[in-house]
Parts: sequence; C-alpha cells; structure tokens
Amino acid sequence: MESTQHVNELPSRVLVTGGAGFIGGNFIYHLLAETHAEVANLDLLTYAGNRETLAGVEDHPRYRFVQGDIADTAVVQAMIEAFRPTCIVNFAAESHVDRSIDGPAAFIHTNIVGTYNLLDRALAFWRTLDAADKTAFRFLHVSTDEVYGSLGESGAFTEQTPYAPSSPYSASKAASDHLVQAWHHTYGLPTLTTNCSNNYGPYQYPEKLIPLMILNALEGKPLPIYGNGGNVRDWLFVEDHCRAIWHVVNHGQPGEMYNVGGNSEKTNLEVVDTLCALLDELVPDSPHRPHAQLKTFVADRPGHDWRYAIDASKLRDQLGWQPRETFESGMRRTVQWYLGHRAWCAAVKADAYAGQRLGLAPNASEETA
Repeated sequence: MESTQHVNELPSRVLVTGGAGFIGGNFIYHLLAETHAEVANLDLLTYAGNRETLAGVEDHPRYRFVQGDIADTAVVQAMIEAFRPTCIVNFAAESHVDRSIDGPAAFIHTNIVGTYNLLDRALAFWRTLDAADKTAFRFLHVSTDEVYGSLGESGAFTEQTPYAPSSPYSASKAASDHLVQAWHHTYGLPTLTTNCSNNYGPYQYPEKLIPLMILNALEGKPLPIYGNGGNVRDWLFVEDHCRAIWHVVNHGQPGEMYNVGGNSEKTNLEVVDTLCALLDELVPDSPHRPHAQLKTFVADRPGHDWRYAIDASKLRDQLGWQPRETFESGMRRTVQWYLGHRAWCAAVKADAYAGQRLGLAPNASEETA
C-alpha cells in the first residue's frame, strides 16, 4: 500500500485545473485533509464544475479559487506567475461521452486547445526555474481508459495498448495525451499521465450512470439502461483514484504513463442491480421498492464501446499503489453519500440538467426516461 506520510512528499504548491468538478473536487479535499500542500484551483464553472462541491474548503487557509478557462492564455499565465506551483494537476476537461456526441466543439476547445495552452505556459514557467526546482516540478495530466477503445471478452488495457478512441470525447482526450507526451520528449517538461477506469463516488455530476440511477430510483423514475446492459466497465472509487494521482506526483517517473483501475469489472446491469439492492436496504420506507422494477432498457449509445478493463500492475509493482475500496464497499459509501446530500444534487442540477437522455444519434428513437 502506498505511503501517506507527509515526510515522503515533495514541498508542494499544487495548481489544480478543473478542481470544481467531480474528481478534481475530491482531489482537493484529499490534499487539504491528508497533505500540507497549498492548493490553487482554476475552474471555468461549466455545467459540471460547481462551487457547491467545494463549499467545505472555501475558507481553508491553504486554498484559493480562480474562475477561468484553461484555454485563456492570459488567465493561465497570471495564475502560474502569482502562485508559482511546484506541480500542476490537470483535471479540466469536458468528460461526458453523450455530450461529446451532441456537441463536440467544446471538447476540442477544452481538452485539446486547453491542454496545449497549459503545457505552453507550464513550459515557459519551468524554464525560469533553477536546477533544483526544475527537477522537482511535475505536470500531471489526468486521462481516461477510453482512449484505448474497446476490448473483447478478455484482456485488459496496459500502458502499451495502442490508442483507438471511438467517441469525440475519447478522441479529444487521446489528442491531449499525445500533446503531454510530446512536451516531455521534445522539450523535457517533466510530465506524468494517468489513465483511469470509470470513477464513482461523492460529488459526481448527476447525468453520470451511478448518481442518475440513484436519484431516479428515489423519485420513482425509470432507470434507463443502454442496450442490453451488458457493456462492461472497471469501476474505481474516486478517493482511491485521488490517492493514486498524488502518489504518482510524488513517486512517478517523468515521461511515464500509469493506468489506474479498481479491479472491479461489472456490467452496467450489475451496477444498476447493486444500486437497487442497496436502496432497498437503506431506504426501507421507499414507496418504489423493489427499485429494480424501475429498470428500463433503451436504445444504445452510438459507438458504445463494449468493454473496458484496466491492468494497473505497473502502478502496483513499480510505485506500490493499490485500491483500498472494493466495489461493494465503495458503492455502499456512494449510495449513503447521495442519500445524505440531496440538497447538493438539487443545487448542481438547477437550470442545467433535468435527467434527460443525451447523446442520441440523428434519427435514433427510444423510450424516453
């Protein structure tokens, strides 16, 4: 298991981009609770970035927030010059596959142009540092297993798996990964890349599978399952992912890529059945029990990858990281969190997302949820 001792960490001023989003917000909570790092958060506050997520740290003495676009050169330049980070962790991304089908332009802007701008400004700053600070500096880019495409019934993605993105989202993330690698190999910027499996846990935007199913079930709405529900994902509890990212920042080899997985392959149908069983147990007075009766099969997503699975043995064997949560323990914690944070869910959904289906191909039809 990875060390959590502060003495093993680099002295840190961490610039987090996209820190008001799901994974970025959890990462900031982790840094402020478990490390001595100073944290600056740059976030544009789009639909998936919410100040409410970080309400618990707004007044923390080691935290500051700036609203801005990672593709805005002046904003990024000013923030880097003022904060002088020892590392940059880039979460900022348009990240929902269905939204990328409906509107790919935003994904190109943020995921490709924005990442280029961060790399460009980070490199300019890094070149001004003395030798010791140059050696200590890190730029960690958070990416996804979706860049690898789709697997068959067996096998798992490794860091050597060729990229084969299927959606506008995964294509834009693949492009950003290549830019990060190029800035290391061409210019020497000490970069790191992590490619994670599907995250779940507190503060996830309600259009994603798990929070959408929880909230729909509590309201007695249909639980829309794409296709036959057989698509497989490896599920990673978000706090495990955050620990992995910080571990890679402190112990990873510059220029390397590290896959992060939860060792929890499940079909979408298994995920929904698990959620229904937990809600039956944890909300015994629900008028919608058994919640599994709400399951509804709908038209599949266009270009829906069949299976993702992560081989995280490099991260385990070389750096000593392993997930702490099982699928069962992580899912229980997740359902309990959403049951206790209905006000947060209402606040982030207000005027932005009403649970409607996204990402339908032209002329596709389905039973709407």
